[in-house]
Amino acid sequence: MNKIFHSLSLSLLLGFAAFRLDAAGIDELFPANLQDAAGKEVSRDTLKGKIVGIYFSAEWCPPCRGFTPSLVKFRDANQEDFEIVFVSSDRSAAAQKEYMSKYKMNWLAVGNRSGDAAKLKKKYKVRGIPMLVIVDANGKTITTNGRGDVSRNPDGAIASWKKTSGKPDKSKS
Repeated sequence: MNKIFHSLSLSLLLGFAAFRLDAAGIDELFPANLQDAAGKEVSRDTLKGKIVGIYFSAEWCPPCRGFTPSLVKFRDANQEDFEIVFVSSDRSAAAQKEYMSKYKMNWLAVGNRSGDAAKLKKKYKVRGIPMLVIVDANGKTITTNGRGDVSRNPDGAIASWKKTSGKPDKSKS
């Protein structure tokens, strides 16, 4: 009986620890403050409860300039459930800001060439851009091919990601 109790207690404790890790996922992915398109600091708490696209891109990259307008349109149409965090490979903060302004990227960003940006590039093994990684509200990776999803199925991507994350799709209610 005592072994069963200890085994059950350990299982509950491990399950609770896994839940806490998931709940802290967004907090562990992003710094406490991100930047908006104007360069103003914004709390990462604005991401809570949303699916997040981590967008690796740069203005000097022709494929990025080709995909960015589609992503802006997609994000703007789905901003209730979805937000972007931009990880720029631009050569300076000024170039990043200019790129965001020119393409009307009204989303959040980590600091240009910051340690946080490097950490995200390493975590998701970014080898080329543009790359769009999709994570759920708990910071768990849904797909590393968000670019393909947005390009091929912009009307169904959010529903597909919600299904994968286990989050109900309120848009069909």
